Amino acid sequence: MIKILDKAHIAPNIHCCTVDAPDIARKAKAGQFVIVIPDEFSERIPITISDWDTEAGTVTIVFLEIGAATQRFAELQPGDTIYSFTGPLGRPFEFDNFGKVALVGGCYGIGGIYPAAKALKEKGNEVICYSEARSKFLLYWNDKLEKVSDEVRYATVDGSLGFKGHAYDFLTTNLQSGERFERVMAVGCTYMMYRISEATRPFGIKTIVSMNPVMIDGTGMCGACRLVVKGETKFACVDGPHFDGHQVDWDVVLSRRKAYLEEEIISKERW
Repeated sequence: MIKILDKAHIAPNIHCCTVDAPDIARKAKAGQFVIVIPDEFSERIPITISDWDTEAGTVTIVFLEIGAATQRFAELQPGDTIYSFTGPLGRPFEFDNFGKVALVGGCYGIGGIYPAAKALKEKGNEVICYSEARSKFLLYWNDKLEKVSDEVRYATVDGSLGFKGHAYDFLTTNLQSGERFERVMAVGCTYMMYRISEATRPFGIKTIVSMNPVMIDGTGMCGACRLVVKGETKFACVDGPHFDGHQVDWDVVLSRRKAYLEEEIISKERW
């Protein structure tokens, strides 16, 4: 059992949770994830690690309340315990001094790019973050991102803050105007990462996406998170979750997104 130390509703349907997990905090690296089981009746939820404190022994995650399991997780409060909290899992991001790097985050992915921004700055990169939401009240961690980035560019669909449109529209506009990045990294919903990959493809910019398919055990045993990357089957949990977005077969990924939709609806109705 893992104890919840702090929990906040940081945007509609988006929650931030800090837990007491010293063993995970000591080993965590940017880009890795944990699998959370809120209670004994819930399914497993893979969630990117957004922050950690090795001295305090704490791990912070940001998650979207979208199904029965995340709804149950959202109901838990500081002082409550989580049935299972396993990690760190997956391969971390690869960091080097690339030069100028764009990080793109939307929804729960805004929290996901935060540790990557810190790590890239420590390597001496120029870090430009794109933070996307439908409206400014859905954005969060603006101050945290601004502290660890050279610049944060906001994209809101309704134009309430920054660029009017999606992050991939903003990035495309910047690239077409002649701006150059040595690397682009994206964390968020599947469609956003697909569009980011398509935006950078004509410019030949290495683009890393953090894939988030359905995942069950997180050890490569079940095969639920399989992807096709450069013509080969890969498992997001052990081979990733980070892959070259220009090598991912997006048709396969997008077609499998709704494979368990009926079961998810039934689970939600029975909650």
